[in-house]
Amino acid sequence: MNRSEFLQLAGLSAGSMLVPSVLSAHAPSVRTAADLQAYLRTLKEVPEPSTDRIIVGDPGTVIRKVGTCWMPYWEVCRKAYDQGVNVIVAHEPTFFTHMDLQEDKSDYHSAVSPIKERYIKARDEKKQWILDHGMVIIRCHDVIDMLKDIGMPYALGQAIGFRNDQIVRSKKYYNVYEVPPMKARAAAAMIAKALKEGGQPGVGFYGDPDREVRTIGVGCGYICDPLLFGDLEPDLYICINDAIRTWIQGEYSHDTGQPMVVIDHGTSEEYGMRLLNKFLAASLKGMDFVHFRTGCSYEWVA
Repeated sequence: MNRSEFLQLAGLSAGSMLVPSVLSAHAPSVRTAADLQAYLRTLKEVPEPSTDRIIVGDPGTVIRKVGTCWMPYWEVCRKAYDQGVNVIVAHEPTFFTHMDLQEDKSDYHSAVSPIKERYIKARDEKKQWILDHGMVIIRCHDVIDMLKDIGMPYALGQAIGFRNDQIVRSKKYYNVYEVPPMKARAAAAMIAKALKEGGQPGVGFYGDPDREVRTIGVGCGYICDPLLFGDLEPDLYICINDAIRTWIQGEYSHDTGQPMVVIDHGTSEEYGMRLLNKFLAASLKGMDFVHFRTGCSYEWVA
């Protein structure tokens, strides 16, 4: 594959992601929210305690329609309800902390007053709305991060235009892809073009724009940090804004020329949730699924 073919593929890939056949086996009967949550947990063994559980709602709820999303914003919940969805499978938290309603110390729980009380009020109002509307939210975070082929780093790689046979080095949560030789600035532009469909208005770039790039490293979500997968030695890192500090990774890239592209957390994991939606729809025959696009989590104002 030459460079022009690679760039063309990157521009088209986000809308043409396929569900790998390796995970397309038909699932057992799923009728309730508890059944669906249990099935999701069979896809990959993950360390405990896991975030992956029913966050809010009655586990015995009979499923009418399932929605998937990256972040279950209240706006997404309202839209889902209006479309007949009563079970949402989300990747990130519903209630502003990593451990959702099980958290009682970190995040906003340690904030000063009156901020802490404002967060608690918003949390409780959102929770009550979900319960009043008979909805259930299931979190699928640890499992989808670790699944091969459709997991978060694989899905992001596909969205950019990479194939699995381009992976030259890999470890849990991270892949390094071999690409046609190009300047770092051109690689950043290629990534930006590919992710525009996901709502990413542009990408952050650090380092030497003229450095040659032959490999690109991709991780997933909050841990997509070059300090955590630098041992895989990609020529260019794709990193997530939630993981990067300007005075650590940013300054290092400026001083050394190490190319680094920064994208939004929501953009990085939108594609994994799309693949999960497709996989569930293929596995759970006869059940209705809809995906609620999140993508880039902020609005770009210029």
